[in-house]
Amino acid sequence: MPQQPGTPTAPAIAPGVPTVRLAAAGTALVLGVPDTGLPYVLHWGADLPDPAGLAALSGPTVPHNTVDAAFPLSLVPGQGEGWSGHPGLSGHREGRATHPRWLVREVVVDPLPDARDGTGGVLVFTARAQAAGLELRGELRMEADGLLRVRLEATNTGEDVWTPAALHVFLPLPREAEEVLDPTGRWCRERAPQRRDLAQGTLLRAARRGRTGHDAPLFLVAGTPGFGFRRGEVWGAHVAWSGDHVHLAERLPEGAGQADAVLGGGELLHPGEVRLAPGESYGTPWVCFSWSDRGLDGMSARVHRWLRARPHHPAPPRPMVLNTWEAVYFDHDIDKLKALADTAARVGVERFVLDDGWFRGRRDDTAGLGDWTVDTEVWPDGLHPLFDHVRALGMQVGLWVEPEMANPDSDLFRAHPDWILGPADHRPPTGRDQHVLDLGRPEAAAYLLERLDALVAEYRPDHLKWDHNRDLLEAVHGPTGGAGVHRQTAAVYTLLDRLRSRHPGLEIESCSSGGGRVDLGVLERTDRVWASDVNDPLERLAIQRWTGLLLPPELVGGHVGGPVSHTTGRATDLATRCLTALIGHPGIEWDISACTEEELGVLARWTALYRELRPLLHTGDLVRADDPDPAEQLDGVVARDGTQAVFRYARLTSSVRTHPGRVRLPGLRPDLHYRLRRRRDVGRPATMQRAVPGWFDRGEAVASGRVLERSGVQLPNLNPGQVLLLHLTAV
Repeated sequence: MPQQPGTPTAPAIAPGVPTVRLAAAGTALVLGVPDTGLPYVLHWGADLPDPAGLAALSGPTVPHNTVDAAFPLSLVPGQGEGWSGHPGLSGHREGRATHPRWLVREVVVDPLPDARDGTGGVLVFTARAQAAGLELRGELRMEADGLLRVRLEATNTGEDVWTPAALHVFLPLPREAEEVLDPTGRWCRERAPQRRDLAQGTLLRAARRGRTGHDAPLFLVAGTPGFGFRRGEVWGAHVAWSGDHVHLAERLPEGAGQADAVLGGGELLHPGEVRLAPGESYGTPWVCFSWSDRGLDGMSARVHRWLRARPHHPAPPRPMVLNTWEAVYFDHDIDKLKALADTAARVGVERFVLDDGWFRGRRDDTAGLGDWTVDTEVWPDGLHPLFDHVRALGMQVGLWVEPEMANPDSDLFRAHPDWILGPADHRPPTGRDQHVLDLGRPEAAAYLLERLDALVAEYRPDHLKWDHNRDLLEAVHGPTGGAGVHRQTAAVYTLLDRLRSRHPGLEIESCSSGGGRVDLGVLERTDRVWASDVNDPLERLAIQRWTGLLLPPELVGGHVGGPVSHTTGRATDLATRCLTALIGHPGIEWDISACTEEELGVLARWTALYRELRPLLHTGDLVRADDPDPAEQLDGVVARDGTQAVFRYARLTSSVRTHPGRVRLPGLRPDLHYRLRRRRDVGRPATMQRAVPGWFDRGEAVASGRVLERSGVQLPNLNPGQVLLLHLTAV
């Protein structure tokens, strides 16, 4: 049939262009690699062992009132391709806009180092835009467990300065991705999930706090309608950067080339923050992508397994911690602290961390930050008497620091007011009575390295709790007047790297007024995060559950506080506090020297339970049930081989149901039989009923994994605020 005027045939997307498949653990990324233009994604999702016909079937139609030919949306899309959404790369040369047309110079595909044959792979491409004076390098790594990591680097090959405005990574989404999950939060209420439709337009989460933020999404997740922890197909993106950043999902009416929408992000650059002279380069942080057809648990498992496979992942058993903050605050009395250490050792604590208040002038939070010298009025013999006492009890030692900040009432501020990050003509607003030190100044960074190095060399702590208690506002690098968040973030990374290179065994915790700096960038340099400043267990259950989107339990600190929460005022019983902290890297933050013998007995049994279970808790797969009743929460850890599992069932509030009925236990092997036990180590939870289920009263039962996962187990009607622990072992 002759072609009708005005209806040209849309060309297929790359029918004769080579394709590359990176695949691992049931997922695949298939790319077209043209000679002109950048590589583009034909498929990201379930593995396609034989992608024959994929390219020929991927060419879209050409609607009216759009560009005249179908275009493939590249990894770094721009208007030169016909894309009207957020560009992957934008910038200018003293006001002259940049719209590069790329010519691929080289594409190299290598196997993943140290991986099994045919598992994962690395693709590196370079491309040049001669007229725009730019060169682009991209690295895509399909890790052995299916996590995809991507980073880009742009080099100025022109003859004058090029100023990048954005360099972001995007991957395509299919039309089935109709919902978006993007957690938000605040101090003491981090990781609060929110859902919405992925409608047409842009869903942009931009962080301008100078740190990751309590409201950071961790993962921006798109998925099929109704996806949950154990159901649905999901596509997630995480920007591994501790400064300002962007996550976005974008769907336009005309689609996205060969796809329906895009998902991705990168660093948020402020105007003029990075300026590249001829020959200079700017590299993005890693952007991590995880796909799963088993819901959020499958998406998270890819990240957790990659983290655990890193050579520098904390390998020794994670020690039970006692942190002194809520026990004594700024009241540093050595006899009191020694008594606290004695009690800690008695109940099985393995690491004793001295929190804020040990340095010069630090009697409250308005003074002393920046003066990293032991206060001899409080500690006339330094910290050695306490630390020697702690070590003699068989415990490790930890120490709190907040190096990036300075109080106006400090010797450092009085001597170097010009070291503050801010405009030259005025000071930014204080936060928690402190300013931010400009670590883009080499002399300020050198001072901190010298002081921290001296402290670690003298006192030999095993652990630093590295805090960061405020957002960055008016973050201007004084010497140049330029935006300073990028420089500040890179300088913090360098400071951490240099300190650890001098003290290879030192562990560092990322604390930022609780969970304000939780990301995979800082976790390349630290060994755990403090998830939140709230120790209220009912708040913590949700915070820790959603922090698990990104991090496995051993990287997430959670402590047992006192009977009444210092941040919410809620009273909870000791068993609930213990079991909430168990699935994580647990500790105590409570003056246990004043505890009763009964309370100390519970704590001792709890720490023994943790030591028994931590090989499972810190290697198994995190599982979270899609609870049909919002009044309950079920979380657990299942061994990789399925032979053991732990589940924590919590009653958050009262329910409209008379009793919970049969609760299904996810993630078990259907072909195995399990002995199911309720652990009584920390006591029996309070219930509201005349009789509990028979098996619960007996304490154990045997059933197949298929029965436990598909039919479930009758659980008692717990009172609000009560928690129980189930332990399963294969028989």
